[in-house]
Amino acid sequence: MRILHTADWHIGQRLQERQRHDEHKEFLNWLLRTIQEHKIELLLVSGDIFDTSLPSAEATNLYYEFLFRLYNETETYTIIIAGNHDSSRHLEAPREFLKMGRIHVVGLAKEPADCVVRIPDENPRVAVAAVPYLSENELPHVSYESDIEKNERYRERLKTFYADCVSHMPEELPKILMGHLFVDGGKETDSERNIQIGGASAVRASDFPEGVDYVALGHLHRPQTIADTVYPIRYAGSPIPMRFNEADYRKKVFLLEVSDDGTLMKDEDITIPVFKELCVVPGDETSVLFQASAENWDGKYIQVKLKLDAVETGINDRIRQAFAERGGDVLSVEIEMPEAKRDINISVEDMKRPEEIFEQFYKAKHDGKPPDETLVQTFNELLQMVEES
Repeated sequence: MRILHTADWHIGQRLQERQRHDEHKEFLNWLLRTIQEHKIELLLVSGDIFDTSLPSAEATNLYYEFLFRLYNETETYTIIIAGNHDSSRHLEAPREFLKMGRIHVVGLAKEPADCVVRIPDENPRVAVAAVPYLSENELPHVSYESDIEKNERYRERLKTFYADCVSHMPEELPKILMGHLFVDGGKETDSERNIQIGGASAVRASDFPEGVDYVALGHLHRPQTIADTVYPIRYAGSPIPMRFNEADYRKKVFLLEVSDDGTLMKDEDITIPVFKELCVVPGDETSVLFQASAENWDGKYIQVKLKLDAVETGINDRIRQAFAERGGDVLSVEIEMPEAKRDINISVEDMKRPEEIFEQFYKAKHDGKPPDETLVQTFNELLQMVEES
C-alpha cells in the first residue's frame, strides 16, 4: 500500500495580517497532483487542519473543496485527525457523511477502539490508530499535584491509550499510529503552541507500543524523524513556512510503501514547492538599501533585521518603500541597537525632580542627546496624571 503522510496545514493562517489563502490553495492543488502521480492509496493528515478552532467560511470552503476533488478524482482513502488548533467537534461533525467518500475523520478520542481505522473497509490491508490531540487539561483534577506528577500521569494515559489501540488491531495487518503531540527529541520552532507540561516533554519515543510499523505525527512544523527508534517516528511538518524562522529549510511530505506483512518497502520524502518566498534581510542601513535596489523582490514577503547605532526618524518607511519599488512586501523591520558601552550612572545628588531624572536618563541612553520638546511634554503629562491619581 502506498501511503502519503502530511500534517499541520493551518488553513486560514495569517502572517503579519497577510492572508495566505492563495498559498494554501496552491499547496492543496499540488498535493492532489502528487497523490495522482504517485498513485497514493492512503493519505494521512496528522492534525491542525485549520489555524483556529473557528475557521472562516473561506478556509472551510477550501478544505471541503479539496476533499471533494480527492474523492471525485482519485481512489484514495484519507484519515484525518484533529490537532490542538482544531475544534474537535467542528472537524468531526460531518464524520459519517465523509465516510461515504472514503474519508475518515477522528476529532474526539472517547475509546481506543473508536480510533482504529481499517483500510480498505472490506478486506483491509492496513490498520491505523487515528488518535487526535489529547489535552492534559482533560485529565481528572488531583489536588496538590505537582507539574511533574501531572506530566507523568499524562504520559501514562497516552501510553495506555496507544497500547489499547494496538490491541484492537488485527495482528496480521501492518500497523500505523497517528498523533498530534510533542515527543522528546523533536526540534521546535516558535510557531507551535506548546503542549508541554511544567517544562517537561509530553511523551517519549519509548512510550509508543511494540509491534508498530510507522508513527505519523503532527504538531512540530519542521519535517523530522525522531532518532534512535525501532520504527520510524516522524513529523511531516507544515507545508508552508509559518514564520520567517522556518524559511531556511524545505517543507516535505513523506511517501511510504508498506507490504502486506508490514515491511516498509519504500520510505522517502517529497519536497513541497515554495509558493510564496519568505526572506530575511540583515544588515545596516546602507547594506539593506543596497540589497533592496540590487535584487528582484517581486512577490516576496520580507523581514528586515536592521542594525543601527542610533534611532533614525523615518528609516522604517524608507526601507519599506525601497523594497516595494522592486516588488517586495516588507512585513516587519526589526531594529537591533548596540548594547550601551557603559552602564548608566546617575548620581543621587542630581535626582531632585522627576523631569531632571528623565532628561539625564535619556541623555545617558542616547549619547548625550537631550529629549525633544514633544517627548518632554508627553512625559510631563504622564507625570501629572500619576500625581493626580
